[in-house]
Amino acid sequence: MFGRLDRRSLLKAAAAAGIAQVASPFILSARADETVKIGLDNPLTGTYAALGKNEQIGAQLAVDQINAQGGILGRQVELLVEDSTSGDAATAVQKATKLVERDKVNFLLGNINSALAQAMANYANEKGVLHIVPGGHVDTVTGTQCHWNVFRVCNTTRMETNSVSKLLLSSYGKKWYFITTDYAFGHGLQAGFEASLNAAGGTKLGGDLTPLSTTDFSANLIKAQSTSPDAIVLLLAGDDMINCLKQAVQFGLNQKTHIAGAQQELEVLMGLPPEALIGDWVFEWYWNQPGVPHVEQFVADIRKVSGGKVPTARTWFGYASVQTCKLAAEAAKSLETAKMAKAMQGLELPPEIALMPNKAYYREGDNQLMPTLFVGSAQQAPSGGDPADLFKVSQLVKGDEAALPIADTGCKMTWPS
Repeated sequence: MFGRLDRRSLLKAAAAAGIAQVASPFILSARADETVKIGLDNPLTGTYAALGKNEQIGAQLAVDQINAQGGILGRQVELLVEDSTSGDAATAVQKATKLVERDKVNFLLGNINSALAQAMANYANEKGVLHIVPGGHVDTVTGTQCHWNVFRVCNTTRMETNSVSKLLLSSYGKKWYFITTDYAFGHGLQAGFEASLNAAGGTKLGGDLTPLSTTDFSANLIKAQSTSPDAIVLLLAGDDMINCLKQAVQFGLNQKTHIAGAQQELEVLMGLPPEALIGDWVFEWYWNQPGVPHVEQFVADIRKVSGGKVPTARTWFGYASVQTCKLAAEAAKSLETAKMAKAMQGLELPPEIALMPNKAYYREGDNQLMPTLFVGSAQQAPSGGDPADLFKVSQLVKGDEAALPIADTGCKMTWPS
């Protein structure tokens, strides 16, 4: 006789029987049909377009793998992508608003540009959405403007400078000139290097702040050369770094002084002529890791979906960010933001997601991932080797050894009551 009862009758019958809740087949079906939505708000145009597209490739691979494994909490996953542009914070927040309020995403990912990442983080905190920052490095995201619901995969600028400063100071000298991109990312890197330089009794000979999307660095390089530095420290990214390195080699500066910096990207090295593959840097992830479990398979999987190209650090950022969404939901057994954020305190990435030596975990107290940093130098591809092998790793640095203590980051985590 129950075959003809509608949903309302079933609920009334349950209530009459003293059952507080009923697992209605209609409700279960609706929940199973809903997708878990992940919103990616990242540059697909402008200076950082190549980086943004690689993060998207990594994110999509993670989505495909998760769906093949049954999804998140039994629900399939959908990746929604918006172009934030490379430098407009208002556009990034507008796109985040669209993803959160119209598309009702469960997770928000982005941004590569540090200023955009911070603006998105502040917005996500207002809306109570779990926000993963794949590749925006400014320290404030997990520092003075940290939020309980915002987690970061890439390193802070201070982690990057701390990991490579000792090499530069011991190998090349203590008189440095800076050429720095004029926004939060560059400012953070320079502050970190200056702190290391001051601690070693070094000298800042000068520095230039250059606008995003600068194409001509000739005046900056000539000015830097005139100070007779031990090192010209380039704190740039994307197309800006490509343009500056090309011009430095054209002027022969690499024959007169040392060229170095903090963060370097495989996308940049692949955009340079062989003679411009110079300098010491830090990579946040590198694809050539012989003997590290699961890395070879990840490289093969990315090659299949990217026309044979190897993954970059950006590819891994996107991949790890989406996988983090699954880990958070499964650890919390919920898609409620507060429950997931609590479950992520100290959460360790399993080896098949970490894809690096040493432990990689989200530090409790500031929500910053503590991965391994890869310090080394740019190189021309070894003869007979893979043409994408453009970086020689000389040192591995643990993230929690490069990071400032939480007490020194300025993070004062305030949780909702």
